[in-house]
Amino acid sequence: MEALIPVINKLQDVFNTVGADIIQLPQIVVVGTQSSGKSSVLESLVGRDILPRGTGIVTRRPLILQLVHIDPEDRRKTSEENESKKNGRLYRGIEGEEWGKFLHTKNKIYTDFEEIRQEIEAETERISGNNKGISDEPIHLKIFSPHVVNLTLVDLPGITKVPVGDQPRDIEIQIKEQIVKYISNPNSIILAVTAANTDMATSEALKVAREVDPDGRRTLAVVTKLDLMDAGTDAMDILMGRVIPVKLGIIGIVNRSQLDINQKKSVADAIRDEYAFLQKKYPSLANRNGTKYLARTLNRLLMHHIRDCLPELKTRINVLAAQYQSLLNSYGEPVDDKSATLLQLITKFAAEYCHTIEGTAKYIETAELCGGARICYIFHETFGRTLESVDPLGGLTTIDVLTAIRNATGPRPALFVPEVSFELLVKRQVKRLEEPSLRCVELVHEEMQRIIQHCSNYSTQELLRFPKLHDAIVEVVTSLLRKRLPVTNEMVHNLVAIELAYINTKHPDFADACGLMNNNIEEQRRNRMRDLPSAVPRDKYLRGPGGQSLSPTEPPAPEGEVAKAAAGASQSGSASEQTDGGTGNWRGMLKKGEDGTPSDRAVPQTGLPASPQKGYAVNLLDVPVPVSRKLSAREQRDCEVIERLIKSYFLIVRKNIQDSVPKAVMHFLVNHVKDCLQSELVGQLYKTALLNDLLTESEDMAQRRNEAADMLKALQKASQVIAEIRETHLW
Repeated sequence: MEALIPVINKLQDVFNTVGADIIQLPQIVVVGTQSSGKSSVLESLVGRDILPRGTGIVTRRPLILQLVHIDPEDRRKTSEENESKKNGRLYRGIEGEEWGKFLHTKNKIYTDFEEIRQEIEAETERISGNNKGISDEPIHLKIFSPHVVNLTLVDLPGITKVPVGDQPRDIEIQIKEQIVKYISNPNSIILAVTAANTDMATSEALKVAREVDPDGRRTLAVVTKLDLMDAGTDAMDILMGRVIPVKLGIIGIVNRSQLDINQKKSVADAIRDEYAFLQKKYPSLANRNGTKYLARTLNRLLMHHIRDCLPELKTRINVLAAQYQSLLNSYGEPVDDKSATLLQLITKFAAEYCHTIEGTAKYIETAELCGGARICYIFHETFGRTLESVDPLGGLTTIDVLTAIRNATGPRPALFVPEVSFELLVKRQVKRLEEPSLRCVELVHEEMQRIIQHCSNYSTQELLRFPKLHDAIVEVVTSLLRKRLPVTNEMVHNLVAIELAYINTKHPDFADACGLMNNNIEEQRRNRMRDLPSAVPRDKYLRGPGGQSLSPTEPPAPEGEVAKAAAGASQSGSASEQTDGGTGNWRGMLKKGEDGTPSDRAVPQTGLPASPQKGYAVNLLDVPVPVSRKLSAREQRDCEVIERLIKSYFLIVRKNIQDSVPKAVMHFLVNHVKDCLQSELVGQLYKTALLNDLLTESEDMAQRRNEAADMLKALQKASQVIAEIRETHLW
């Protein structure tokens, strides 16, 4: 299990090269308030003075410290870890084989730990400035020594409240965000450092740790400066966990004072003094406190933590490797043969476009209908339902029909319903089918526009590499669709015009409907004749008011038919009047006309011109205005006949239009575009002059491809590193 920590260190090195935090590696994060002794704890663990020391904020960048234990006897291992040559011989370190390496200085070896401290200070100032500013870019340091245990630690800036120097006003928020970024990693162990001469209940480190680790499963508390507590007080209750219990434990240590540091007191001497102090002050707790116990505890916790995290880590690396491989494939290879690439992309786009229409595309959309399925929906659902919702007699009232019949007869009263009226009215109704038909063409055109975007997004990812080629293809296809739109509209317009050009009353379906209707009308006529009352005697001459001689215009109409009295203007008011109860009594009708009785009439009295005998002029140019009134039986029958004929013929035409418009749209728009698309694209775009311009990659594409390739390489290497661990080593 000792081999686990070096494995994590190797993984850290692998991912440091690509500068990515995509993998959350197990590590120990040191958290505490400013000057609580965090850096002193780390130095105690290393056993050497390597960190900048002083009052105020000293640590201003995260320091990722990897401690690697080496066996001084095993030179081979030392050589492998070092991996660096100079003048043909391997570096083996000096003074007990201890040395350090920074990631940013590549393979440079530091055997003087004073140099390491200076390099940390210089690197901090290079990024964070030479005053008190902070940065979240980490410094990576590796220490090889026989006096350390294998650990990976992160030293963070201390929690502060008030900005000093050139620190920004929000320094407290910045530091807290930086700390939370590291400790929110579920694979990290939080080392919460608190000074013993402060109240444990006010510990900022424990408060921040509890925010991200409420159960305390990965928090270890360290109490520093045990020797600086007020006289008469001790840390017994704190160390026993009676004040604030911490699951992983509370370990007390004694730091070197600033005076000790100034006097160059070695860490080894400080550890000896610490041991003596603990034996004297806390004899019962001495073996469970102190720097050495802390190092062993951290090593044990980290190893167990790594063991628990490793399976998940392995899965995560494999998943990410697959994702980056897919991403790299989508970016494609750098273009060598431009003409072949252009032809390939054009052909692929044209094929995908056609496949999307036919429904054989590789990527099937599940969120909504698209392509051919959408066109089918437009034809049979949208267009079909719209046509079915068109009322055959919509916009036609009974009065309109009656007026059309009268206008078609001219000055002569008609014995039969004129055919012209039927033709005029049915044409007017058929014309209403043109608008939904043209709207159907428009909807199909819009869908074919949408297919372009669908193919770009889902099917031909390579097109996104070349934005200019993508725009050119969209332009060519849009132009082709635009060219076909007027042709298709013209054809649909002609389909309706064809129906209007010749009203075929001999159409088999129409003839059947007419035959059925005639039978019904004949049946009704026979029924009426059966119910007629006895005949009424007719006078030869009827005397009107004022002694005028009037000829009867019509024999008494069965069922009370309307008299068409166009010969006398005095009768114009009652020209369309109905007879009493269908008895054909003309005298009664004229009498009513004289008396001005409004019974059984819907025409208002004010609209009737008075007779000349009463001193009013008769206006012969008055046109009878159709108004709502009760129709006579004959009028009703005529209207009914025309309405039925219109309805019957309209349904035949609607059926034809519903069938022929989708066919026309498919032939003139959809199939034509499918057949001509590739030749159009090749003709417009496959030109030597356009090659370089069209196949220009977007600016950041090459950079993203390189980044993805580097990340993939790192993930593959990480996968190899983890694969080297045998399962038996985990237990």
